[in-house]
Amino acid sequence: MPDTFLMLEHISHAFEDGELVLNDISLKMNRGEVMALIGPSGCGKTTTLRLIAGLEELQVGRITMDETVLAGGDAEIPPENRGIGLVFQDYALFPHLNVYKNVVFGIENRPKGEQKRRTMEVLEQVGMAKYADVYPHQLSGGQQQRVALARALAPSPKLVLLDEPFSGLDPDLRGVIRNDTLRILSEQGTAAILVTHDPEEAMYLCDHIALMNKGEIVQSGNPEELYCKPNSPFAVRFFASSNVFSGVVEKGHVETPFGPIPAPGLPDNAPAEVFIRPESLRFDAKGGIGKAEACVKGSRFLRRSILTTLDFGDFRGTNIQLRSRTAGHYIPETGSHITVTLDPDQTFVFPGLSNSDSGRLNDGGSIRTNFSDTGADNSRP
Repeated sequence: MPDTFLMLEHISHAFEDGELVLNDISLKMNRGEVMALIGPSGCGKTTTLRLIAGLEELQVGRITMDETVLAGGDAEIPPENRGIGLVFQDYALFPHLNVYKNVVFGIENRPKGEQKRRTMEVLEQVGMAKYADVYPHQLSGGQQQRVALARALAPSPKLVLLDEPFSGLDPDLRGVIRNDTLRILSEQGTAAILVTHDPEEAMYLCDHIALMNKGEIVQSGNPEELYCKPNSPFAVRFFASSNVFSGVVEKGHVETPFGPIPAPGLPDNAPAEVFIRPESLRFDAKGGIGKAEACVKGSRFLRRSILTTLDFGDFRGTNIQLRSRTAGHYIPETGSHITVTLDPDQTFVFPGLSNSDSGRLNDGGSIRTNFSDTGADNSRP
């Protein structure tokens, strides 16, 4: 059974101007686990990382690693004594030192022979042993990132913290470096926390994801839980773009062109929002619910998928247009009419705003629809 390795308990933190950046967050991490802190800019991800590393002084709460209190109460272990490796977005390599000296810098307190052995060992692991005498400015961005990882791993840390380390790399190289980083961490059994704003990166690399917003952890779990069982509209939108209905609960359901969608926990006459992911709209009846006829307004080929705009015509006084995302190479002809079904597993219902708050609903329970373009897959198929 995995055991708890790192604990953050009721952490709050404010900037010097009094602005609260973290509001009572708590988090547990298992030994050998790779965890992501993810969320929009300014949500507190990097501040959390800096508190764990000891680069910021803890104000409220407690941080424990491997049953040792790193910070909290009367404890405040210096960063260099925490057994934590750091990899930053800008790599932070010393420009006046070659690759070997950059990596050996963190283990200079060891015997000379051990210094050389360990330095060349980690450089070999990241594929940079032959560049030991080269200076950072002579390396590509991907090579510099490998050196930064080697430097972080050289002291054999219990935990590695990575602050958006892949964001400066082009997409193809990013994939290669991510794979190598995951492989090396797995081989060494080193726990790691990755800060990123990229949902795809977090889901690919990490065993556990903590989704943050406005200084709070809004949902925590494995990638499948966060994607398939979002607990809020924010979580739905963050991980994927969505079609959105606003409607009113009637007999425990919200009416849609596909028929009634269950609204568990919401009382009748309550406003509701229905989120329908584009991939849940299918052009066949297999595994779907309801059947609705739609006119194809246009399609775009996006490498691995097709994004199609579908016009369902008038529904309760509102013209309904939704976007679907389908795998393969079948591109529906513009102007054609097709039958569409809905995958209920990719459809989510949450409380909506009241009539007085939104002005979007009328007494007849009509539906507003729009496409939320804030998700992770807007530009990437």
